[in-house]
Amino acid sequence: MDGDRVEERQRMVETQIAARGVRDPAVLRAMLRVPRHRFVPAAEQHLAYDDSPRAIGQGQTISQPFIVALMTELTRPGPASRVLEVGTGSGYQTAVLADIVGEVWSVELEVDLSARAAETLNELGIGNVHLKVGDGALGWKEGAPYDAIVVTAAPTAVPSALVEQLAENGRLVIPVGSASQELWVLTRTPDGVERESVLPVRFVPLR
Repeated sequence: MDGDRVEERQRMVETQIAARGVRDPAVLRAMLRVPRHRFVPAAEQHLAYDDSPRAIGQGQTISQPFIVALMTELTRPGPASRVLEVGTGSGYQTAVLADIVGEVWSVELEVDLSARAAETLNELGIGNVHLKVGDGALGWKEGAPYDAIVVTAAPTAVPSALVEQLAENGRLVIPVGSASQELWVLTRTPDGVERESVLPVRFVPLR
């Protein structure tokens, strides 16, 4: 996708992602292919491949590379998957998902962030993404049902609309909490919703 700074991405994938247990070959390949520096503000591009989140304006961040890879792997992505992302932000998680799955729908509350993400995704030739400005807690009903939903900001409780928009056996990957947060995977089954706690995390609040 972008040959620039590929050695930095190789180090990132080897030392920050694969070394911490992410194994899905498609996820590792996407993390290698997608140029994270293109989604980071110009003043911080030299830090784009560090093992940390970075501020992107409007009180929002681009997540740590490991967290992006882990959340992507937890969706169990496939080439035909339909995925909803809540919180487009910089568009980096969007691009990683789009490199693996069939189509991505992504909702962002901040107009400026959505516009900037759209510009970057367009420059990189990523065409299997649908973007809109709106309240992510409501999901995007027109694209449902989704095989997976990824939420990149933390609500205090799981929004019911997101669970309702999951396909059968669909997976919702979401950080939940305020002062203390946990990353959860919720799977919609014929018998109800199964929940699994993955690890403690720290995300900006879902607004």
